[in-house]
Amino acid sequence: MITAVDIGTSLTKAAAFDDEGRVLAEASRQSHLEHYPDGRVEQDLDDVVSTVAAVVREVGERTGRRPRAVALTGQGDGLWLRDARGGQVRPPISWMDGRAAPLVRRWQRDGVSRRVYERTGNGLFPGSQGPLLAHLREHEPESLRAAEVAGYCVDAVLQVLTGEISVDASDASVPFLDAGTRCYDDEALRACGLEEYRHLLPKPARPRQLFRLDAHGAELLGLPEGLPVTAGPFDLPACAVGGGLNRFGDGLLIVGTTLACQVLTETGTRRWQDEPSGMWLCTPEENELLHGMPAMVGTAGLDWALDLLGLGIADLGAQLEASPPGANGVSALPFLAPGGERSPFVDPGASGQLSGVRLGTTRADVVRAVCESVAYAARHCFEAAGLDGRVVACGGGTRSQPWAQVFADVLGRSLHLPDDPGMGARGAAVTAARALGDTVDSGEWTLPTREVTPNPEVRQRYEDGYRRYLRTLASMRELWRERAD
Repeated sequence: MITAVDIGTSLTKAAAFDDEGRVLAEASRQSHLEHYPDGRVEQDLDDVVSTVAAVVREVGERTGRRPRAVALTGQGDGLWLRDARGGQVRPPISWMDGRAAPLVRRWQRDGVSRRVYERTGNGLFPGSQGPLLAHLREHEPESLRAAEVAGYCVDAVLQVLTGEISVDASDASVPFLDAGTRCYDDEALRACGLEEYRHLLPKPARPRQLFRLDAHGAELLGLPEGLPVTAGPFDLPACAVGGGLNRFGDGLLIVGTTLACQVLTETGTRRWQDEPSGMWLCTPEENELLHGMPAMVGTAGLDWALDLLGLGIADLGAQLEASPPGANGVSALPFLAPGGERSPFVDPGASGQLSGVRLGTTRADVVRAVCESVAYAARHCFEAAGLDGRVVACGGGTRSQPWAQVFADVLGRSLHLPDDPGMGARGAAVTAARALGDTVDSGEWTLPTREVTPNPEVRQRYEDGYRRYLRTLASMRELWRERAD
């Protein structure tokens, strides 16, 4: 048995897998996310670690078995500053945080974002490590002086459990790692004025490196000291492993809190876009990269709309059925995050929009318009990432058959949906099994069981809708730039 833990932004989940990839038990715990009116979003490391301990202990109690290993994955980006013993020197800053938005705008004007993108292929957005480090350098230098390591969620938990300072190459990919060489690019650090903090960046771990629980970690999890632990890849590439992506050009759609689109790409064939955005992510296989285009808002946008309209998630299916494709002329832009948007373009001033609303507009029309806008954003991301193969889809949003149908119709491609919501945990378990020396048939572990095919009768309507979406976005970006100026 392998116990895999997926440390999400607001929910930590664990699943125990047997050697054939069957789920033996699952558990979950909410973690606290602090949203401030000025756009800051922070967490508490002790709170996050407590959720990890709780779910690991619960699956152990439910199975009555001791795992061979604990496999960690979780949210990426943000900034988790720690001291030499793994304690937080300030509250971890979430990837959703918007405090560095003015700095990112300045870097876009001054060419800093372009220089970093040309070195690493990674777009800088407010919630990524580079802008956050630079913001603290200007506004909170004492935190940087107190820190021994600037990392991410997964390696922060790893340090608490094992005492080891490390980072998975997938996490380190954004924004200063050259994914082709798996080494930090000092010119990218210099472009951001952060070369003096190079010592805070941990050395990336070897692919599928094993760590061991120390006495403190063993006590927290209720497991033996010395038990093997893996830490990574983080949730986006872990889902690609769990989803069984194995052909270059295949894509993964994650409709979760964020909307993440990724395409499996051969290492030597990276290509850059005209506009700096997205990310190139290392995977456990050294000849494979993921071209990631993670938009900021996925199901979070739908949750906002449902709450505003006095509806719940249980109402989603009925609302989508009550409004036709095209939402009776209502359309939306889904850019609701405090830090604006990060893929397939970076704009800290991006904001949401509803248009085409009249007195006869229904709640169902608004819900469908929001759902369609998220699907249009997914298509925009996939086009930028170079999708030309099949699409595996996962995340809470795909559990709704009507919304999954919207995605298939807008993309014009079938969605392959595994009968397992925990693809990140599954990918972490596959990685751990291989680290232990097992030969894992990823096809048996990750075989999709359901397919949603596009409806040809609505294809032209959604083609027209997507073109309107792009035109509206282009005009709004001009307005956002004017506001920023």
